[in-house]
Amino acid sequence: MKDETKKHWYVYVLSCTDQTLYTGVTTDLERRIDEHNNHARLGAKYTRARRPVNLVYYEEYENRADACKQEYRIKSLSRKDKERLIKQDNEI
Repeated sequence: MKDETKKHWYVYVLSCTDQTLYTGVTTDLERRIDEHNNHARLGAKYTRARRPVNLVYYEEYENRADACKQEYRIKSLSRKDKERLIKQDNEI
């Protein structure tokens, strides 16, 4: 069994070519974005027809549970609220 205490978990938001936003969770942002853009089997079904995708927002967490809770919160936001979250992060 893997020791997850050493991993950092990320919640991320991608901007797709059709201007939609995709939210996910990973332990490796760089690898995951590459999977979304370049690997049909590994990327999410949603992003396959919406490539290329670009990372527009991410947050880091110490455990998967907290990252998944935040992923759920972000997915529950309206488009306008997601854009506000992304804009706030990019202004800092």
